[in-house]
Amino acid sequence: MLPQRTTGIDSMPKKRISISQNRQITIPIEFFNSLGIENEVDCFMQNNRIVIKPVQDSGEFDEQILSDLIEQGFSGNDLLAKFKEARRNVRPAVESLLEEAGRVANSEGEYFTLSDLAGEDI
Repeated sequence: MLPQRTTGIDSMPKKRISISQNRQITIPIEFFNSLGIENEVDCFMQNNRIVIKPVQDSGEFDEQILSDLIEQGFSGNDLLAKFKEARRNVRPAVESLLEEAGRVANSEGEYFTLSDLAGEDI
């Protein structure tokens, strides 16, 4: 790796990194630690650039998860363990729902109307 440089326009630290034969890169430790990256990053294209940013859990479902677990009788360390487990499962569940919605939008999946769900003509 080359020494740290700045980009000029935004004066952010810059490093040149290699790409493996399998198209893999290694995030420099300074960037990794500074951004608080854990197990996953989001990667997307923006203005002809590849952007890699830490996954930020918004915690939108935290209150519902905790309420449900307390209602089930969990408390203390058991509550904490179950909460962490449930929170880890939120993202895959949402991604699965989005995939299914995409299939339905492309007429590749089964879908239900409001009438089907309500069991009456609306």
